[in-house]
Amino acid sequence: MADTPETRNLRVDYDRDVLHRSDLDDDPLVQFGAWLHDAIEIGEPEPNAFALATVTPEGLPNVRVVLLKGFDQRGLRFFTNYESNKGRDLEQTPRAAGTFWWPTLQRQVRVSGGVTRVERDESETYFHSRPRASQLGAVASPQSRVLPDRETLETALRTATERFEDRQVDMPQSWGGYRIGLERLELWQGRRSRLHDRFVYSRVDDGSWRRERLAP
Repeated sequence: MADTPETRNLRVDYDRDVLHRSDLDDDPLVQFGAWLHDAIEIGEPEPNAFALATVTPEGLPNVRVVLLKGFDQRGLRFFTNYESNKGRDLEQTPRAAGTFWWPTLQRQVRVSGGVTRVERDESETYFHSRPRASQLGAVASPQSRVLPDRETLETALRTATERFEDRQVDMPQSWGGYRIGLERLELWQGRRSRLHDRFVYSRVDDGSWRRERLAP
């Protein structure tokens, strides 16, 4: 295969900001919240999108982009079909890692930790806050399953629409939230010459956080 100079020669020298230890909050979730706020304020597209990595039952890495739908001291929350690929992965190995990338700010955040299901009443509250069309889509879609054609999906959507006409859409039993319990959070600020600023928070046995600078 021929070399690809159009990618080989792509470079950005990051020079927007710096990150000092003194800039960091003692609590990684407070610091994450501040950076997420910055990403929203500056107009990053889909600032709550992050690449979620899980492990398949065969031990292989599996990555896709999902949307953060809230966080607190219990962890970072997202929602999906429990019978999707990610759901089956997490049933087998309830651990995950995620990466947020905000190119305008030249920042990256990496998180990792154990994963638990969100309580059903909390999932119900979020489900019914979604647009009705999204609720019906969740009912109609057997997420990650093989479909013979697009018409099969559209037929399922029509069936769901008729089933819940003039009444509230029932949240499927197979749908709900997950929470990544934070054990490690890394902040990355782009700097010139690839000498980036990196700091990592790691949870220690007494529940406090250790904060260290990493080499870029």
